[in-house]
Amino acid sequence: MPGDTARAERGNATREAILRAAERLFAEHGVFAVSNRQISEAAGQGNNAAVNYHFGTKTDLVRAIVRHHAVPIERIRARMADEAGQSTGTRVWVACLVRPSTEHLAELGHPTWFGRFGAQIMTDPVLRDIMVEESLTSPALVRTVDGLNRCLPGLPIEVRVERGDMARQLMVHVIAERERAIAEGTPTPRPDWHGTATGLIDAITGLWHAPITPCR
Repeated sequence: MPGDTARAERGNATREAILRAAERLFAEHGVFAVSNRQISEAAGQGNNAAVNYHFGTKTDLVRAIVRHHAVPIERIRARMADEAGQSTGTRVWVACLVRPSTEHLAELGHPTWFGRFGAQIMTDPVLRDIMVEESLTSPALVRTVDGLNRCLPGLPIEVRVERGDMARQLMVHVIAERERAIAEGTPTPRPDWHGTATGLIDAITGLWHAPITPCR
């Protein structure tokens, strides 16, 4: 029915407006500093219950934002993992970790908020689990980590875990910092997202191959 189609399209447009407004506000102010009323107003919704109606709880809204970006990032990573095949080059697999997010942000144009939003989520003890569930356990990422592990067979498990955490922190916060600088109009070390990814890949590849000092 034409009326049903129109209502569905309006509903989808409203959901998209809420997602964009929430992502921006969360990135700029923090998740728990922003109310549903503020999100509804920023999304141009006269009904202050719009967020609850379309998404439920704030946690559900955060999950919806993560999923909104996880799908295209997963698509890019799957393509890159296919191209990598059975490569034994550490740098190849580190690129599969880094470039999907930076390529996605580059495709979004300006402005973006997902980098800063992700940094907010990954430092929150409750919301972090959402990012892990929705993004960090994807099939393409599992393939990428397996590929990286094949390149580092002699690395002790405790060092592997430690350096994985370090690499994740670098990716999250370097991406968020570049996005912040762009938003504020301040200089960035690299001219574009591709260059930012290259710098990250250089650093993280070096991190994986750094010497191991025994604990005393």
